[in-house]
Amino acid sequence: MTVTYTARVANARFGGFSKLLLLWRGSIYKLLWRELLCFLGLYMALSAAYRFVLTEEQKRYFEKLVLYCDQYASLIPISFVLGFYVTLVVHRWWDQYLCMPLPDALMCVVVGTVHGRDECGRLYRRTLMRYAGLSAVLILRSVSTAVFKRFPTIDHAVEAGFMTREERKKFENLNSSYNKYWVPFVWFSNLAAQARREGRIRDNGALKLLLEELTVFRGKCGMLFHYDWISVPLVYTQVVTIAVYSYFLACLIGRQFLDPAQGYKDHDLDLCVPIFTLLQFFFYAGWLKVAEQLINPFGEDDDDFETNFLIDRNFQVSMLAVDEMYDDLAMLEKDLYWDAAEARAPYTAATAFLLQQPSFQGSTFDITLAKEDMQFQRQDGVEAPLSEAHGDFLQRLLPVGAGMAAGGLLGRRLSLLRRKNSCVSEGSTAASCACAGAHDGAAPECSCGDPLLDLGLPEPESEPHAVPEPPAPALGPPAEPFAAVPMPGSRGPAPPWLPSPIGEEEESLA
Repeated sequence: MTVTYTARVANARFGGFSKLLLLWRGSIYKLLWRELLCFLGLYMALSAAYRFVLTEEQKRYFEKLVLYCDQYASLIPISFVLGFYVTLVVHRWWDQYLCMPLPDALMCVVVGTVHGRDECGRLYRRTLMRYAGLSAVLILRSVSTAVFKRFPTIDHAVEAGFMTREERKKFENLNSSYNKYWVPFVWFSNLAAQARREGRIRDNGALKLLLEELTVFRGKCGMLFHYDWISVPLVYTQVVTIAVYSYFLACLIGRQFLDPAQGYKDHDLDLCVPIFTLLQFFFYAGWLKVAEQLINPFGEDDDDFETNFLIDRNFQVSMLAVDEMYDDLAMLEKDLYWDAAEARAPYTAATAFLLQQPSFQGSTFDITLAKEDMQFQRQDGVEAPLSEAHGDFLQRLLPVGAGMAAGGLLGRRLSLLRRKNSCVSEGSTAASCACAGAHDGAAPECSCGDPLLDLGLPEPESEPHAVPEPPAPALGPPAEPFAAVPMPGSRGPAPPWLPSPIGEEEESLA
């Protein structure tokens, strides 16, 4: 059964993990105590033989052997090999759990696509989910020893209610030498197609959604089968095991305490128990034990997956969802914050301090700049207003050529582009310039702020003016009978909300 200690380490505090060191179930002590006692017993036996059994000549030979083993034991790359191996096993262990077939998404699709409150509709929904549960049982009994002990034969699945006797006959009559966990998925697909023909599934889109979710469920079952089939390469496991065992076999001899009277280097102290050697054995051998426990999480270790619990949970939840909860809705009511402009759930006294904390706006909101650093800088030393920047940009893109100086078509187009940009950037040019004050007679041509004149470019040839159209009648009170209507001499800048006149000018130029 899985050992859960999440609540014990919910908050980080002084010595937080120290409370976990006294746990026995699922602990490293439970896994390693036999190997640790065996290593310590062999070490003490060699130490006693060196001190009390060997002769002086034999002691000198043993001391040379100790120095040799201690010198060359460090050549075994135990940290490198063991670290990569455990990392691989831990990733594989978590990926296997992600492949556990959970019916939650599938049951929601079934309850939303297979309709009918009558007994037939209920039978369709329950049978579909029973087929999904049967497939999960068949694949789990193929990979998990705990599930196999619960369902050792197909007859046990029939007695448990996952399969009927008629279905068992069809299952056994299917001639195939391979694992037949996929058979209930085919039954599921056939039954879904029959429900579509009978109108229980109302359209092909719903049937497609149901089969897609079934495919996801079937894919997880298939991955469990492949994880059980394709193990971590045996050579890798053998290399790691040999590296750890050979290293500590060398430590049994090389870490012996020698007689300080012989004057060997780093042998000035004589103890009976090798404290740090035992700690090293505890860490490295414990690391190997972690990989040994996690390499197959479908066994019966303390931290293996709760497969039987998941079977019970999934079967009960799926039947409740598609049967008792089908079309079972509470009466719709307005929520508590129906008329609230800003909905916020209340806080208890233990969490009221969270209201005083400002909401996160972004990591750059705390940056402050000096006032002079927030001023826009002109490019290339230009000090003209931003409204004239477009004209300067066009001037740089389209330099004056022979054709433009002579008033050609390209020059006139450039003039129109500048006029449009001036209108867009300064929507009220006609009302704000100095030339707009004259209202008697024909309106004079406004040339203030003309980018063409400011840049010192030759003005293109004048175009023949089109005959002005009569003004539309005003919707307000009638004008004075003899009021003079000023005739425009040239086309002035258009308001920014009107479409561009460039197209019309180009048509006339053509």
